[in-house]
Amino acid sequence: MALLAFCKTPAGPVRVTRLQVVLYCFIFFLIIYFLRGRNIAVSIKSPRLIVHDLGKSKERLKTHVSTKTTAPPMPLETSWGAPLVWGDSSKSARRRAKLAEREIRTGLVALVVGTYAKFVRRFLLSAETYFLPDQMVTYYILTDNPRTLDPPVKLGPGRKLTVIYITELPGWSRLTYRRMSLLVDTIRSPISKEVQYVFCADVDQEFVAPVGAEILGDLVATLHPELYGMPRNTFPYQVEEFSVAHVEDDEGDYYYTSELYGGKVSHVYMLAHACSLLILQDQANGVMARGLEESYLNRYLINHRPTRVLSPEYSWWVSDMAADVPVQRLVSLGRQCGALDQDKRDKIRC
Repeated sequence: MALLAFCKTPAGPVRVTRLQVVLYCFIFFLIIYFLRGRNIAVSIKSPRLIVHDLGKSKERLKTHVSTKTTAPPMPLETSWGAPLVWGDSSKSARRRAKLAEREIRTGLVALVVGTYAKFVRRFLLSAETYFLPDQMVTYYILTDNPRTLDPPVKLGPGRKLTVIYITELPGWSRLTYRRMSLLVDTIRSPISKEVQYVFCADVDQEFVAPVGAEILGDLVATLHPELYGMPRNTFPYQVEEFSVAHVEDDEGDYYYTSELYGGKVSHVYMLAHACSLLILQDQANGVMARGLEESYLNRYLINHRPTRVLSPEYSWWVSDMAADVPVQRLVSLGRQCGALDQDKRDKIRC
């Protein structure tokens, strides 16, 4: 009846056949179906948009972790053309095969002071199994107590251990003031004379899957697992201008973890030297960036973009915020243990 009324003109009703009525009805329902489908489609927000609406606070993000329904994509390259490394990708396999033909010695540096001594043997034993397997590696352990390594860890062919005594650095905040400067001194001697590449790792970690030659590059940084795939406004950059680690709103591509970084010796020396100067400058003004050493590392990497970026496979821990990754290769026991109750801490030997 509505269609018949619609077909009237000022001159009177228009004669409409039954076939025309059926045809009009068919067209009418097609239009309604199309419009309803468009309304439904635009009403659904993607998980990324929902996360973006949560704002800058990491704590608020944790309360909305259920909105992260899918794993972030796995790009193989950054916006500036640097490889973004996933261990099982074909690119990583080709790089391992290429570098296997060369004799390369790589250093792995870890700082072992105070209570962190309980992690060192586990760290070294796991590195012997998974860190650059079948390659030449020198471990540089900076420690206030060399007896921590008694009895010595048995090393495989082509592997060496160098223990460097340092004075005790009580308190984590004091340690963060000096770690970069200690790395500078260690690179000057003996590292620069012995290896081509060097990586710095927190000792309260464990290698749990192969970390091969795919990681080797001029300047290498690792993506923070809890911030990978998150919008830039959630990154805990130093936003207060009183610190030299300050990051402007329009700066920064990723947020990098301080759990693992490295590269060619000359590039890591420049990084450590620059960061140590920034830390000293803030220290002279009675300031420490809120992310401690990690803030200065990220400040440097904004100005000097890494030539190779490691995916969160190479720095991971159990967390509601941690990115889903195909393989967990290096796990932070320290960060993971901090979120567990005592029973679970005992179970994984925190």
